[in-house]
Amino acid sequence: QHFREHLDKLFAKGIGMLDIALNEAFNILSDFNHTGQGSICSQAIMLITDGAVDTYDTIFAKYNWPERKVRIFTYLIGREAAFADNLKWMACANKGFFTQISTLADVQENVMEYLHVLSRPKVIDQEHDVVWTEAYIDSTVRSSQSLADDQGLVLMTTVAMPVFSKQNETRSKGILLGVVGTDVPVKELLKTIPKYKLGIHGYAFAITNNGYILTHPELRPLYEEGKKRRKPNYSSVDLSEVEWEDRDDVLRNAMVNRKTGKFSMEVKKTVDKGKRVLVMTNDYYYTDIKGTPFSLGVALSRGHGKYFFRGNVTIEEGLHDLEHPDVSLADEWSYCNTDLHPEHRHLSQLEAIKLYLKGKEPLLQCDKELIQEVLFDAVVSAPIEAYWTSLALNKSENSDKGVEVAFLGTRTGLSRINLFVGAEQLTNQDFLKAGDKENIFNADHFPLWYRRAAEQIPGSFVYSIPFSTGTVNKSNVVTASTSIQLLDERKSPVVAAVGIQMKLEFFQRKFWTASRQCASLDGKCSISCDDETVNCYLIDNNGFILVSEDYTQTGDFFGEIEGAVMNKLLTMGSFKRITLYDYQAMCRANKESSDAARGLLDPYNAFLAAVKWIMTELVLFLVEFNLCSWWHSDLTAKAQKLKQTLEPCDTEYPAFVSERTIKETSGNIACEDCSKSFVIQQIPSSNLFMVVVDSSCLCESVAPITMAPIEISQHNESLKCERLKAQKIRRRPESCHGFHPEENARECGGAPSLQAKMVLILSPLLLLLFLR
Repeated sequence: QHFREHLDKLFAKGIGMLDIALNEAFNILSDFNHTGQGSICSQAIMLITDGAVDTYDTIFAKYNWPERKVRIFTYLIGREAAFADNLKWMACANKGFFTQISTLADVQENVMEYLHVLSRPKVIDQEHDVVWTEAYIDSTVRSSQSLADDQGLVLMTTVAMPVFSKQNETRSKGILLGVVGTDVPVKELLKTIPKYKLGIHGYAFAITNNGYILTHPELRPLYEEGKKRRKPNYSSVDLSEVEWEDRDDVLRNAMVNRKTGKFSMEVKKTVDKGKRVLVMTNDYYYTDIKGTPFSLGVALSRGHGKYFFRGNVTIEEGLHDLEHPDVSLADEWSYCNTDLHPEHRHLSQLEAIKLYLKGKEPLLQCDKELIQEVLFDAVVSAPIEAYWTSLALNKSENSDKGVEVAFLGTRTGLSRINLFVGAEQLTNQDFLKAGDKENIFNADHFPLWYRRAAEQIPGSFVYSIPFSTGTVNKSNVVTASTSIQLLDERKSPVVAAVGIQMKLEFFQRKFWTASRQCASLDGKCSISCDDETVNCYLIDNNGFILVSEDYTQTGDFFGEIEGAVMNKLLTMGSFKRITLYDYQAMCRANKESSDAARGLLDPYNAFLAAVKWIMTELVLFLVEFNLCSWWHSDLTAKAQKLKQTLEPCDTEYPAFVSERTIKETSGNIACEDCSKSFVIQQIPSSNLFMVVVDSSCLCESVAPITMAPIEISQHNESLKCERLKAQKIRRRPESCHGFHPEENARECGGAPSLQAKMVLILSPLLLLLFLR
């Protein structure tokens, strides 16, 4: 990215000082070699020029001869042959290759010749080195839902090895015939790690020998601008860019060096589209994956994933409750391996378990321990269905149909869902559906409502308004959930979470009704939210508004509405600001469009294109004369030269969390000409706070507090510069084939014939004119 930014600012003018360029290139390589980093194997200099007046043999004698450890690849741009001999000599004298680029077609056909040159030593050594690639998006298997991740894409890695000629008479030429390989879905590498054993926040990840992410729950390869597009650098996201709390790269470097061990650190994990943050301590366990250049890591959050709750039930009991129509299982978890035999691949995990338990498919391989725990969860959670049914039948309990959905999830991936209204009447039609990846069990994480409930005090509810993916967050529902665990002397894990989703209007009405009920003898309130002198808000533990007198403020961050009050709460310690970083962000940038390859166009093709354009415009001008559109199209063309694009960037942004120990507080804010008072009180057994603010004092001198991200380079250029200069540890390949004494260096390219018959040049033009 940094290279491209500066390359766009370069313009060809004057005479190229190739001697200075070559000296600088050799010095850069020499300095880099002394750092001990990099592969220290094949090195090359590519010289792209429209001419060379010298062979610069004194420079090569100083830096590269006699070892010739740096290959020189020369590219002559244009049809002029006067400098071809000099450039070819430079390539041949340094075990490189010479290519002349006359047309755009030559770019595709001849530029990649350097690969055959670099592969010569490997072919001569007859080494079938196996290579694994970084992760990439395979669009050809996009429809395979079993392999797709949260963003609906399939990440693949390719394992390949070279195919070469073994004939002795061609051995010195090192002829590479091709490459053979196969594609491996990244998810297949993680199937051996059962998600249910990692706990609620646990996850598995893998990196390459360069420290780049192969798979990680925080990897975001796509961005959305009208439609989903691939990020330019999605395949080279470093582990340090997602596990950024590890400032010293202790975890990353240990995994790159293929070590086995454990590492712990406090992390800040964002959830709910990056709007909320969970602060926890993770224990990382890592080791290498044999036969590959990859390393595997597993993250376990303290308090989760260490203890398990088990019970025994009969298969008959379990099957009876498992076959309930409202029961579903995490289809991305591997209860049974349905990929081994073709006849099983159409089965869902729930269908496969039923067949396995009934003994109808002896070839099915299943996780007996997990299935036993699923059966136990199905039996234990079955009574809640009767409770939900009784609520649905009791009209007085939900007469206005404010509560729409009740749901339960267990740590084995079992879910129960009960609708209190018809499916067509649901306010949020996507909730708990297959496309709602954040709220269902999947291969990477537990549902959002489960994870947030697990971090609450046992017995309390967590309320939230779902965030939309659009620019404006306006949701019409509220989700409430709580965790379930044994509260005795035993160290019981969170075994399940249960919750409801209700209409926002229903929830707000309940709040306003409760706010008018006071504990005085006459039942009257000395001050009420109905008074014009106060503004009442209901906010959650991250500062987002659930209830406000102004309905349009629902879902907004409280600091944007009451900046002075939020600033005071931060000063008093009622809330704390947590700084987060996003090294996979996309920022808008103004970019001038240009065609850098225009000079490569064949002049005859350019002439033919110009003639064709003139004739086309002339015909259109005569058929439909429209001066206005002619003028408008010209302006449009000029306007398109400067356009806004999304480009990779690093951003910093805040998140806010309430302090649990503070139940109630009040304060006064000294403004320019008035004093603004407020009171904040926690709602018992919840993550909610009621805030009452004096509305008579506007306090406009205090700016709002926003959660908008800031591009790091805009306010901290030195930090960006340091990140670009910093050289991360990369692990070298196991073998190196830089040179071979039997290599035939005389195969170093040649100048193609530049003669062309006039009839071949003019015939396309004559044919075009005839057809027009």
